[in-house]
Amino acid sequence: MDGLHGDDAFGASSNPAMKWRDQMARRFQYYLDKSTPHAGLRWVGTLVMAAIYCLRAYFVQGFYIVTYGLGIYLLNLLIGFLSPQVDPESEGPALPTKGSDEFKPFIRRLPEFKFWYAFTKALVVAFTLTFFSIFDVPVFWPILLMYWIVLFVLTMKRQIRHMIKYKYVPFSLGKQRYSGKEYSSDKASTSSD
Repeated sequence: MDGLHGDDAFGASSNPAMKWRDQMARRFQYYLDKSTPHAGLRWVGTLVMAAIYCLRAYFVQGFYIVTYGLGIYLLNLLIGFLSPQVDPESEGPALPTKGSDEFKPFIRRLPEFKFWYAFTKALVVAFTLTFFSIFDVPVFWPILLMYWIVLFVLTMKRQIRHMIKYKYVPFSLGKQRYSGKEYSSDKASTSSD
């Protein structure tokens, strides 16, 4: 009776498959963890994948619904990436609005790594769907493109207004550097007298 608990409950035939799956998951997580500090290389790789996807969709002349769905999903990810974790509109002012307010760093609703990972997964799924003709639904693609552009402009306009209203910038260009007081030669010569 005790032999049915643990790994033996699923039988010996599924045990090697489970071990292989767990080993592959650990290996994938290992490489994912190693890629974390290399943001530039990760994004270059993802943009190369996006270019390959665009070339595939262009040469196949189809899969416009898949591409449109990918575009809507990426727009949703971008909004999460540009939005603060605590929305000052609904949860009170968490970001400083005056110079005398306490400094609070900008924390994204969707961190950069998760944004990249979701973007890359979506590209892989969309690329895979382009190999199945069932997803090649005939549509008039210029209408989809125009609708997506209008949606993008309206969404970004709303997001930029939100950023201006609550005075936050979702991008940081590295560590801030402060320069100390510079002493001129006149001050240095008077202090030595």
